[in-house]
Amino acid sequence: MTQIHTLGELRASGYRVRSVKDEMRENLLRAISRGEQVFPGIHGYERTVIPAIHNAVLSKHDIILLGLRGQAKTRILRSLTALLDERVPIVAGCEINDSPLAPSCKRCRRLSSEQGDDLPIAWLTRDERYREKLATPDVTVADLIGDIDPIKAANQRLTYADEEVIHYGIIPRTNRGIFAINELPDLAPRIQVALLNILEERDLQIRGFPVRIPMDVVLVFSANPEDYTSRGNIITPLKDRIDSQILTHYPQQIETARRITEQEAWTNRDTQVKIEIPTYVRDLIENIAFAARESELVDQSSGVSARLTIAALELLQSNLERRAAMTGDKFVFPRLSDLAMVLPAITGKVEMVYEGEQQGAEVVARRLIGLAVAKLFEAKFPPVERAGRMAERERGRGYGEVDSDDMDDAFAGRRVQKKKEPPPREESKKDARQEPNYDAILGWFATGSNKIMLSDEQPFKAYFAELGRVPKLAETAAKYVQASTDEERAFWMEMVLEGLHHALRLAREDLDSTITFQEMMKFNVLRTVK
Repeated sequence: MTQIHTLGELRASGYRVRSVKDEMRENLLRAISRGEQVFPGIHGYERTVIPAIHNAVLSKHDIILLGLRGQAKTRILRSLTALLDERVPIVAGCEINDSPLAPSCKRCRRLSSEQGDDLPIAWLTRDERYREKLATPDVTVADLIGDIDPIKAANQRLTYADEEVIHYGIIPRTNRGIFAINELPDLAPRIQVALLNILEERDLQIRGFPVRIPMDVVLVFSANPEDYTSRGNIITPLKDRIDSQILTHYPQQIETARRITEQEAWTNRDTQVKIEIPTYVRDLIENIAFAARESELVDQSSGVSARLTIAALELLQSNLERRAAMTGDKFVFPRLSDLAMVLPAITGKVEMVYEGEQQGAEVVARRLIGLAVAKLFEAKFPPVERAGRMAERERGRGYGEVDSDDMDDAFAGRRVQKKKEPPPREESKKDARQEPNYDAILGWFATGSNKIMLSDEQPFKAYFAELGRVPKLAETAAKYVQASTDEERAFWMEMVLEGLHHALRLAREDLDSTITFQEMMKFNVLRTVK
């Protein structure tokens, strides 16, 4: 078809003009019948958003996607071009993409009557038929619809009464295509009014010209929920004219979220060292966003964008590259101490409620990371509470042979009458035989002034040796997680310490890029003295 250059050749080919909505409808039905994927790269919407979009297109509706930030609204709108024909003919040089078989603007009608079958035509690709505009308060009716162009009138020596002095806006220039407006509520109400005729009557009128130009255009919009967008609202008549309102959402499964992050994050880099970020670490990153979307300190009406985990994964890999360059290690594996370096990806993308603002963005971000780490610990290791109480009894005996579950009495050295405990049940005996070595680990920290210092900048040998100072730590990690390398084994050893910290059995102090684990009682005493 692209070999056709004149109106006569186009007519001889039997080309049939279709409206944009008919074109999209027929192409969608064909794609569905062939099992083709219409929206590549969109995950998690297979049973929710995508079927709704299919139905809207088949119904020849204009669409608005309503959802929080980072829910792929713009990507979906841009993907709609896949439903357009590869190319369509237009009158060559026409500003509003007039069809050669039925021109509507004055210039094209004049050329058609003058040149007949010799009227030159051009071909418009599907990508050229999509345009979008970000709604901002400074957008005018002239930007969207058009206005009189005095310079054109002067150059062509035309009066202002001549239709050819019109300067068309972006919507007429997208005639026979798809036009998208992002963040629709930000558009001033008086500008939204200008869209009413296009949506309902499918025409537009510029200034006081009596001519009405028919528009063959699909209008699609995106917006955040109105309860969040305090900057403006969608006027009621406009909402009424938008046929389908489709709600988007965040990924509901960790696997889906990880798939999106891996697709979007820049991790395929040309590096001189081997970098391995296992699936469970990637899931840990995703759980930071999931924790934020459930946190009472985070403004849920604002949302937590998928860009958070994308940026976090990129920062994590960059920190591994940086460590390899500093230490000379040829193989780098994540450490829990690396997670402090993803804070910039969280603090700028999470909006807090008043309580969160009082605590500070970094404090809230560290808490979200802690929740994600605790979730991974709970998935791999048994709970710490039982072993922790046993360790507290041991420490209590040092203050006067106290055998009590009351931590305050034990640390105060008060003598408490020994309680007779009921005999353990069968399952309790079984649990006791499988009891992890938390007590031995806690006992080492409770003896003398033992503590360990870890850093994301340590060479692996120094990092692994520091972890190896804690008795039974490697044995405990290996008992519940099968590690294939020393680097992975070290990760799980650090995870055990983090689990004890989150169970309030070990104290942890962060200073710059250094993390110190020590016994809780001594840490509290030192902090009080300071």
